[in-house]
Amino acid sequence: MPDSPRKMKRVLIPVVGVVVLLLVAGVVVTIVHTRGVGLAVTDLDDGSVITPSGVERVSITTADPDELHRVSVQLDGQPVEARREGGRITLAGLRPAEGAHTLSVRAANPMPWLPDASVERAFSVDGTPPSLSVDAVEADSPRGPLKVTGAAEGADNVTVGDQRVPVRDGRFEVSLDAVPDRVRVAANDAAGNTQQQDVPVRVTHPGMRAVHMSATAWATPELRDPVLALAREGRIDTVQLDIKDESGEIGYDSQVPLARQIGATRNYYDPRAVLEELHGLGLRVVGRLVAFRDPVLGKASWESGARDRLAQNTSGAPWSAHYGEYAFTNFANQEVRDYNTAIAEEAAELGFDDVLYDYVRRPDGPIGQMSFPGLTGTPEQSIADFLRDNRAVLRPLGTYLGASVFGIAAHSGTDIAQDIPVLAKHVDYVAPMVYPSHWGPGEYGVGNPDAQPYDIVKASVADFVRLTEGTGATVIPWLQAFSLGHHYGPGEVQAQVAASRDVGVPSFLLWNAACDYGSAGLEPA
Repeated sequence: MPDSPRKMKRVLIPVVGVVVLLLVAGVVVTIVHTRGVGLAVTDLDDGSVITPSGVERVSITTADPDELHRVSVQLDGQPVEARREGGRITLAGLRPAEGAHTLSVRAANPMPWLPDASVERAFSVDGTPPSLSVDAVEADSPRGPLKVTGAAEGADNVTVGDQRVPVRDGRFEVSLDAVPDRVRVAANDAAGNTQQQDVPVRVTHPGMRAVHMSATAWATPELRDPVLALAREGRIDTVQLDIKDESGEIGYDSQVPLARQIGATRNYYDPRAVLEELHGLGLRVVGRLVAFRDPVLGKASWESGARDRLAQNTSGAPWSAHYGEYAFTNFANQEVRDYNTAIAEEAAELGFDDVLYDYVRRPDGPIGQMSFPGLTGTPEQSIADFLRDNRAVLRPLGTYLGASVFGIAAHSGTDIAQDIPVLAKHVDYVAPMVYPSHWGPGEYGVGNPDAQPYDIVKASVADFVRLTEGTGATVIPWLQAFSLGHHYGPGEVQAQVAASRDVGVPSFLLWNAACDYGSAGLEPA
């Protein structure tokens, strides 16, 4: 009996984008391609320019992640080992040389009689960053504006801070309203290469002819009125008024919480009223802030158990020497640093033109007998870092920062943790105390410094000018307006002023602890 006809069956097999009817062993097979392979290459446009590492960002996918094993990759006709991870193929580790390249990606079709899917990308690799040269960045005032200029060959744009700046004929220029302590400048090209510099911003101090006034002296008409007369006559242009002095007292009703907690505030003067009066006379006002000699904070800290706030001897007792018990706080303690910074910030917000730190150092004496809990690194670097952090706070508030330093710091900085070239990079001016009475016989080749004010001041100020060269800091010396051993009158004071001026430093601060300047002999500018 002949074979009887078999019942035909239909089977749907989704494959590649056509419909084909086949008769296989009596079964009609309908091959229906319901979707393409869906091969895609992302993060690499045709004709793009990228850095050598840019290829690592390329992602290759297929519509069905299970088909990734069918994909092959070639670079310039040579097979590339690709990685399959997370449902995609990456080219991690591939670093093409600079120049033109072609990336070819192919996905084999499961049906051999149908075409493979392929994608090709022509691209170029540029691994050379633009050249960047930033001109010296200098502002006339911390209140701005700030002009930043320079050259950026090969750059498509430059960013200054967070501001994007166009490049024209290889040059860029931008004006910023704010004056930061440092500004970051980056030159960028189309490939993504970047050349970057962090540039210190120098603010040129306007200079000063100033006298020191303590808070109590300012509250005393017999001492305050002669200073105001000097100002009206044009003999001074700046008043240095104490904010926090050697006693640890703040001369006004400070709102800094720790100051109020430890009882450091006083009411010797109203800062807003004083600043309004002095600014109204065209004067600048420098706030002197004694940093680490602070018996008020020291005693309160020791008695409350916060003993790491004090400089100590090796037995763990407060360092005293000739300063008195609890007198010297620990410059390495963050709470002590924050306390002084908070006072400086408050003074800037009140309107002081400058904050001039004093006693921004360790106690003098054998460092082997001292202990500074929490200190890492050298004392000199710790002091410089404190000033760096302060300028970052004060600069946006439009306030200059200065540091009073020992005259001997020019050649014996480790004796008091004042490394002048390092410290000077973080202040707007250095104020060396070059009082002739404080030098020993023979210093700088001067036989009797106290009796030779011109010679010793000229030599020592010149040394500070040399040490601060290239740091961005100005030198404004403290000069002697008091008698100690040798009588100092107008002749001696003017000799110091002339000596400083003769080495290119016309500014000065006069010190007289009694705040009496009747014998200073200052002449109108």
